[in-house]
Amino acid sequence: MAANSAFAKESTCYGTSSNGRLKGGVQLPERGPNYVGYSDIAHLVGRTFVHSEVKQIVIDAYKQLEKEQTDKVYKYAETGWEKGGQFKPHKTHRNGLSVDFMTPVINGKGESVHLPTNPANRFGYDIEFDKNNQFEGLTIDYEALAAHIVALDKAAKARGHKLWRVIFDPELQSGLFETQYAEYIKENISLSKNRSWVRHDEHYHVDFDIPCEK
Repeated sequence: MAANSAFAKESTCYGTSSNGRLKGGVQLPERGPNYVGYSDIAHLVGRTFVHSEVKQIVIDAYKQLEKEQTDKVYKYAETGWEKGGQFKPHKTHRNGLSVDFMTPVINGKGESVHLPTNPANRFGYDIEFDKNNQFEGLTIDYEALAAHIVALDKAAKARGHKLWRVIFDPELQSGLFETQYAEYIKENISLSKNRSWVRHDEHYHVDFDIPCEK
């Protein structure tokens, strides 16, 4: 029997993103009007669970982008297990508050398209952009990327939360500050300053600041 929407499942997170777990995890939708998940296979095996508040924030942000970025499409990637815990190969993603999003791109015609994600390229995680922000004819869409980060932050704040950090390759971050969202990002978003153990160019990692139990 389907759950009554009036009694939506609520999650509880424990510990930290690098040493934690999740109770009552919920799965992100496979797709929506302007977004898709990175892999049907990953969805089936349960790699797209998050905290219930994170799910709502992600969906609310996509709804806002439907109005604000009407011709843009988005794709989310790895999140975590239903009960959290170790989530290889990631060092974090353990308490339901971490979400990877594939970098928005445009093709040679200037159209917003999805970054290809399949087993051959490790579901997108093996993609590398060159010094011109390109990969096989696709170019990073900084306007769409910046709009999404801002939409996530505003959606989080609307629910009494915020973004803890956004990890995106420091060498590529300058592109965000050439968009209409530059001032908002400078004033509100904590961007990674140092390059992490993986490059984070084909995806950006977002950690949400939501209270957890110890």
